[in-house]
Amino acid sequence: MRRAYLKYFAGLLVFGSNGVVASFIHLSSYEIVLLRSVLGGCLLLALFFATGHRFTFMHHKRDLLFISLSGVTMAVEWLLLFEAYAQIGVSLGMLINYTGPALVILFSPLFLKERITFPKIIALAAALLGAFFISGQAAANISPTVYAVVSDLNAAAGKIDELLSAVTYAIMVLTNKLAQSIKGIENSVLQLLCAAAVVAVFVGCKQGFSMDIAAGEWLPILWLGFVNTGLGCYFYFSSIGALPAQSVAICGYLEPLFAVVLSVLILKETMSPLQIIGAVLIVGGAVFGECCRGRKGR
Repeated sequence: MRRAYLKYFAGLLVFGSNGVVASFIHLSSYEIVLLRSVLGGCLLLALFFATGHRFTFMHHKRDLLFISLSGVTMAVEWLLLFEAYAQIGVSLGMLINYTGPALVILFSPLFLKERITFPKIIALAAALLGAFFISGQAAANISPTVYAVVSDLNAAAGKIDELLSAVTYAIMVLTNKLAQSIKGIENSVLQLLCAAAVVAVFVGCKQGFSMDIAAGEWLPILWLGFVNTGLGCYFYFSSIGALPAQSVAICGYLEPLFAVVLSVLILKETMSPLQIIGAVLIVGGAVFGECCRGRKGR
């Protein structure tokens, strides 16, 4: 369990740097999603075979179905999320997207038979409020050159995209956890390859695969694909199967906190007093939720 938490936190830390890395890439949202998913999938596939692993999904068709569905919804979530960023801005987009973990907790009793406890509700409320405080200013600062708020006519569509992104996030987590036999790197490989295939089909039909990439953008593109997506997805999806869905949801709010800390360290942004309060609420909510779970388990 401790190893699973360490891998999960590593995944959140890597995902939290997405905005910082993406701020150096001047491509459309769809192109960024395509490149990160394809590069990440190729890296994981190479590591899978290089470490002597072999696919077992042929013997676990039910699990393959759940992982495939999770991969498809992850691709849809990424596409909706980045499109919403372009339509309504990163800040508001992140705020709406943070309803996704709350939906995981809401539906975990139905799909995963996990009981919702009062401490979990308190922890979720604290983490969600902290995420609101964190993202209100910092999210817009992380990548202002990549995502901008456009006209009011697009705002309604952007909000719908973001709400659908939150729903697909919940489906992604819940369906992946329903896969009981396919774990570890195989789970991550299948998840990311399914997502890459969906994104490739979408982008190919929408605009084709021709991209104008400046020489100076290749380093952040490779970093975003190999590290932030490939390794990040491995840490994330190889760990959540061993963790309660409600813990995944509550601790998942550490991602925006990591994003703010990295923006302060790398982009020299500053944290406002409200963001510091948000950070305390996120960490406090995560610790409170896990401590209550631990005491109950003893």
